[in-house]
Formats: sequence, C-alpha cells, structure tokens
Amino acid sequence: MGPAEALDRIAYLLDRMLAPAAKARAFHRARDIAAALGEDQLRELTHTGSLEDVPGIGKSTGAVIREALEGKRPSYLVRLETEAALPLSDQARPWREALRGDCHVHSDWSDGGAPIETMARTAMELGHDYLVITDHSPRLTVAHGLNRDRLLDQLVQIERLNDELAPFRILTGIEVDILDDGQLDLDDDLLARLDIVVASVHSKLHMPAAQMTRRLVTAIASPHTDILGHCTNRKLSSSGEQPRSDAVLRRQPSQFDAEIVFAACAKFDTAVEINCRPERQDPPDGLVALAMEWGCKFAISTDAHAPGQLEWQVYGSEKASRHAIALDQIINTWDADQLVDWARSHASQ
Repeated sequence: MGPAEALDRIAYLLDRMLAPAAKARAFHRARDIAAALGEDQLRELTHTGSLEDVPGIGKSTGAVIREALEGKRPSYLVRLETEAALPLSDQARPWREALRGDCHVHSDWSDGGAPIETMARTAMELGHDYLVITDHSPRLTVAHGLNRDRLLDQLVQIERLNDELAPFRILTGIEVDILDDGQLDLDDDLLARLDIVVASVHSKLHMPAAQMTRRLVTAIASPHTDILGHCTNRKLSSSGEQPRSDAVLRRQPSQFDAEIVFAACAKFDTAVEINCRPERQDPPDGLVALAMEWGCKFAISTDAHAPGQLEWQVYGSEKASRHAIALDQIINTWDADQLVDWARSHASQ
C-alpha cells in the first residue's frame, strides 16, 4: 500500500465514522499532495527530514507516509480499521444483501465532500446497482443548494457518467426542501424530470404540531414527492459513533400527528425514509412500527455526504430487521427500472 492509497483509505474511514470534517479534509489534502509528488520525491523529503515542511503534510499524515514508504501498513490506519468497523448482525444480513441501491446521496455539487463519479464508483464497489444523487434544492443556501441552471448542468454530467459506468446507473434526484406551507422548493417542470424526489424539512423544525402536520401532508400529497426524508429531524448524541440505544437527544424531534402523516404516506404511496446517519436514526422505532401499521413503503437510505458513509446502510438494515419489514416494501430492494416506474406512477394519481 503506497502513501497516497493509505491516506485515501484513512480519509474514507474518518468519513465513515463521522469524524470531524476538518480531519478528513486534512487527509484528503495530504493524499492529493502525496499523489502529486510521487514516491521518489516523498522518499527524498523523508531522507532529508523535510517531509513535514511541505504545506499540507503534518505530523499525523507525515507518519502515515513514512510507514507506507517503509512497506508497513500505517499504524493509524490499522487502528481506524478497528474503530470504524461496521458490524452487521446475522439477523440483519438478509435486509442489507437485498438492497440494490441508495436513494439519498449528496455530492460536492451541494454540501457533499466528493464528486458524483467518486460516490458512484464507491457504490459500485459496495455491490450497488444504482444510486440516486439527491443534492439540496436552491433555498438551502447553507448547503449550497442547486438552482435551476446548476441542476440542469448536473443532469448533463449524470447522463455522461451513465454512459461511462453502465450497467451501473446514477439516477437523477434531489432532496427538495419542504417550505413552510408544504410546497416544494423547486419548479414543477424540473421535479417532473427527476427520477426520485426526496422531500425533507430543514427549517422551522419546531413549529406547532398542527402546522407541521399540514406542512408534511401537503408535501406528501405532491405528485412529485417519492420519499419523505428524515421525518422527525431529530439529532442524537451518537455523532462519530455507532448508533446506540441510549443515545441522548441533542436536537428535539419535530412535533406532528404521526397517524395523519403516515396515513397520507400510505394514501399517496410516498415511502418513509429510514435515514441511516448515526446521528439521526430517523424515524425512531415507535414511528417505524406506526408506519408499518399504515402499510407504508420504506427506503433504507444513507443520506451520505462522503464515500465512506455509503456503508451506513447496515444501520438501517438493523432497524428494518428488528421490525421485520417485508423486503418488497423497501423500495431500494427493487431494481432501477421498477423504482423509476413506481416514482413516475405518482404523477398519474
């Protein structure tokens, strides 16, 4: 394993364990520097003791480079492989193995940390048949949401990548913001062009329950909405760790009438997202059970913002297995054609 490869793997694992973004970025930057310099120049810098004088190479990244040049597996990488492990129980394995894609993925077109191609190639390595790119819609400026022109440009890039990566498919999509009145933050003609639309709330998370209920139901009733994203919007204390049953809330969930919201999901055939992010674990178990009672469909999606996070589907698979959700009720166990056909059927309802 060469220095650049080792640094790349460390950055991947840091992203997977939800380490601080600045730490992962430091290893990404060091990887790029190591790749540009090449091993001969890195050896010379190491020999002269000036490796860490290179801007972007620090104590930790320098140690990784030196160990890799010595033919060793860097000790920092060995430690992370253990700390960032994602164990999958035998009980949950059938759910994880049934998943054929991921319906909620971000790229560097909005607030993700990697290009679409990198996310797609990682998904391919994980055995996916497809993934849906769902960067943010325009009003979510804090996440560099896509305006009309940028989204159209992205569709062109996805078409080109699909030609290169076939038979793997990148499906077009967006995580569209649900506005205060329940309308969706994108023009109807653009929403109609996309394969999958995830609708989520990102603002005024704690409006009164009656207003939030109306807001969610209005969005669910849209013929363009395919998946209701992270429905409670809660945040837990397990950031940077594996999900824990005793995780403490650090952001209270939005309040709404869950019976009405899930009844609407069932009526309008909108899937409920099981968001796999370890700091979300959304919806909580009680709401998963309620959505099942209403006969809702589900999507086990990572909400990944970096390649390593695409492995988080193990968390959602564990939740789905605890509730024994039927595999055919999970939309990303379907093949890409069936998924797209189902999404298009909403417009005719």
